[in-house]
Amino acid sequence: MLFYSLFKSLVGKEIVVELKNDLRIRGTLHSVDQFMNLKLKEIRVEDEEKHPHMISVRHCFIRGSVVRYAELPPEAVDTKLLQDSSRVEARAQTAK
Repeated sequence: MLFYSLFKSLVGKEIVVELKNDLRIRGTLHSVDQFMNLKLKEIRVEDEEKHPHMISVRHCFIRGSVVRYAELPPEAVDTKLLQDSSRVEARAQTAK
């Protein structure tokens, strides 16, 4: 749930998502769910010559299982909070 919480805090921010088929999409994160499915608005394809069929698309839904990477804006990620949260989650896992 750590990454879900992180992505929920990024709603409204611009992110870049690279898919497993090498398609890179830049857009504003509109919503995310617990399966890491993403809904992006105002998207742009990074390599339009390679994917001309995506030029006219403005909104998209991306299934979480096809995401290879997500580039997040560095100023929007609180790394100290993320480290603390991951420690707490790790302790909870070892306590089970």
